[in-house]
Amino acid sequence: MARIQPVLNTSASVQHAVLSLSLVNQWIGELRAIPYSFSMGWKTPNEIAHAPAADCKGKAVALYQRMRENGARNLRLVIGKRTPVSRSTHTWVEWTSASVTFILDPTINWAAQAVNEIPENSYVPYYAYAGNRRYRAAAATSLYARL
Repeated sequence: MARIQPVLNTSASVQHAVLSLSLVNQWIGELRAIPYSFSMGWKTPNEIAHAPAADCKGKAVALYQRMRENGARNLRLVIGKRTPVSRSTHTWVEWTSASVTFILDPTINWAAQAVNEIPENSYVPYYAYAGNRRYRAAAATSLYARL
């Protein structure tokens, strides 16, 4: 069954406005609805929009790019593990808005989760990317990637 294109929609008027959590949750839901399929390589958001399936990297990059294009600040693309004992890495987005940091995981969740709602043994960051800056997590036990 083919998906309806494009994957993410928003009006152009949002470009310089403060993003609402409901709009971000809509985008997360649209990406979450894409079937999961692991890929060794990284795909661009355009490739994700036209592929029948995507992995965590593709979904997170598509969400990160869409949020940046629509004015989101304090946004990080994070590579780490879902739990300390996970066998493979995972990619998600972190966003701080109105003094609340959210985990945005369009592979696992249907909506944003505030970090205080997430168990401490979840979302263990290794690296975070913010624009052209790269950060390494200070400790493997950190819940989220602090800049």
